[in-house]
Amino acid sequence: MAGLSFSKWSNAIAWITFGIAFITYALTAEPTVSFWDAGEYIATSSKLQVGHPPGAPLYQMLGAVFSVFAMEASQIAYMVNLMSGLSAALAILFMFWSIILLFKKIYPTLDADPKSRQIMVLSSALIGSLSLTFSDSFWFNAVEAEVYAMASCIMSLMFYIGLWDRDMLKPRGNRWLILLSFVAGLSFGVHFMGLLTIPALGYLYYFKHTQKITVKNFIISSAVNIGILLFIFKFLLPYTLTFFAKSELFFVNSFGMPFHSGTIIAALVLIVLFVFVLKYTRRKAYPMLNTVALSILFIFIGFSSWIMLPIRA
Repeated sequence: MAGLSFSKWSNAIAWITFGIAFITYALTAEPTVSFWDAGEYIATSSKLQVGHPPGAPLYQMLGAVFSVFAMEASQIAYMVNLMSGLSAALAILFMFWSIILLFKKIYPTLDADPKSRQIMVLSSALIGSLSLTFSDSFWFNAVEAEVYAMASCIMSLMFYIGLWDRDMLKPRGNRWLILLSFVAGLSFGVHFMGLLTIPALGYLYYFKHTQKITVKNFIISSAVNIGILLFIFKFLLPYTLTFFAKSELFFVNSFGMPFHSGTIIAALVLIVLFVFVLKYTRRKAYPMLNTVALSILFIFIGFSSWIMLPIRA
């Protein structure tokens, strides 16, 4: 490893692992349509149509981009299938980097440690990543037009972002939490599976920043983790959609206003609410509440891909 630092070796091997995964998936991708929902996802992506509920608008928009690069109509299915291969390869890349970050929690001075330890860490990350690359279920989802490869990529990315918790206590360290919120919002446009990382990330933060582990604070931490998950999945986004729907019905049916006027009014109400809360929390110096408000805002920004569904419907 002479001549290159550990970080450079880590990045080089990470991208080599990504290349191995992507080439493998590209060579074994389904050339046309496979069983399950693949045919529907290919058609709805290529034509930007509405798929089965609850919908995967971000997946379909990205699929439309990939389908543009098909040289002829018969290659559209392969290009959308290839998107899953790229997503799966990116999941492997983030997994490699996540393993490195986990080792850095065990060996904080890894960059200056003996070469033997650095080789052990890089070998472990390589073996772990390639083991997932060639595992049956992961490989199966990486070669056809299904949402699970991209959902795995989002999960891997969220876990990788969450491992930067050591920077969250630094000035402007809340940017990692805001980025995590944005990716969580994006996951709704693909598959809700990405939200499963939230409890795991909560426990990472809990064990990292709690000096004394007790049954009481562990139960409290578990309740908080589950509460955050339920707040996003069961309350925040479903009731936001309900608010938009009821606003549309109220202003159109009760006041006879034009179609979509209630939706526009609901959007303006949310914008005004966030502007007020963000300005108020900054003026009163409430950094915690300001971060929470920004996190919720970026969840909405990530979730905004769902606007495609009513537009195309």
